[in-house]
Formats: sequence, C-alpha cells, structure tokens
Amino acid sequence: MTTTTSPLRVAVVIGSTRDGRLAPTVGTWFKAQTEAHAPGTHFDFIDVADLDLPDAHPGWGHEHAEHEAELAARLHEADAFVIVTPEYNHSFPAHLKHFIDLHKWEWAAKPVGFVSYGGVSGGLRAVEQLRLVFAELHCVTVRDGVSFHRVTPDHFAQDGPAHDPEGASGAAKVLLDQLDWWAHALRTARAERPYN
Repeated sequence: MTTTTSPLRVAVVIGSTRDGRLAPTVGTWFKAQTEAHAPGTHFDFIDVADLDLPDAHPGWGHEHAEHEAELAARLHEADAFVIVTPEYNHSFPAHLKHFIDLHKWEWAAKPVGFVSYGGVSGGLRAVEQLRLVFAELHCVTVRDGVSFHRVTPDHFAQDGPAHDPEGASGAAKVLLDQLDWWAHALRTARAERPYN
C-alpha cells in the first residue's frame, strides 16, 4: 500500500503509435534522465503502441476487461505522470487521446509533465492542447517541460542522449523537480482529504 512516505511512482506514457516513430528513442533518453535526476522514484513506462485498447469507451462505471483493469491499476497507483508526445498537425496523436479518455479518476488530483518533440514548435502546440484535456480530468500540469525542436533521428545518438545533452538534461531536471514537488504535495493532500 502506498503511503505518504513511500517512494514516488510516476507513469511515463509514450504517446505515438506510428510506424517509424521517434517516441521510443525519446522515451529511452528520458529514462536515462530519470535515473540521473530522480534515482529514488519508481518510473513505470507505458507505451501506447504496445496496448490492446478497446475500440470504444465502455462508459463510466463499466467494469474494465482484465487487461484493461491491470492498466487502470497502474495509472491509479501512480502519483504523477509524464506524457511523451509528438506534434501532429498542431495537435497530439489520436491514439494518445483515446488512451487518456479510457480512464477518468485514475488521473485526478495528480501532476502531469510533458516531454514533446516535433518541427519548429518542438511539440509545444500539442502540449498546450493536452493541458486543456488534463485540466478537464482534474490534473495539475507542471509549468516546465522538455521539448525537442526540428527533431530527426539524427538528433539522438545510438543510446538516446540528445546532441545538446546539457540543455536537454537541464530541462529534464527542472521538469522532474517540479513533478516531485507537486507529486508529494498532492499525495499528502489526497491522503488527508480524498479528492472526489
């Protein structure tokens, strides 16, 4: 059972499912940042491309199928979330939105951070739209994130780090520090006064 003194649990959602996607590479890079900057935190990486999601939302209150219940439990146990997303046509991937919409209270009263990538905007337009989605789900989105602009596979070395390791790593540290603060604060608040 999670207590207010247990190590934080953060679910990292890899949000792209396209063939040839860069998301796993960005996710690998971010995993290295979690090990460097947040060694006491447990990170659970969830790749939307690996999930067998239902085609339609069953409706609130509907019992999840067994594999869906396991996924819902992973989100419920998380104290915070990080979304890794590209930008498609000034927005975020449809499969990511579908994944988010399949759950509701698993997200509530928890912080969400973002790692984005794309063209000139670095995925920030996708992030701004996701902030609206997560506000509807009663989440707190942290101010600072990581964004990779005009990103290509060449932007990353074989093992994942960016060509600008100090700048990107510094941004990841700020994101993780803010996520840590909000995750502790909101976990304590939920324990003292359940959110509903």
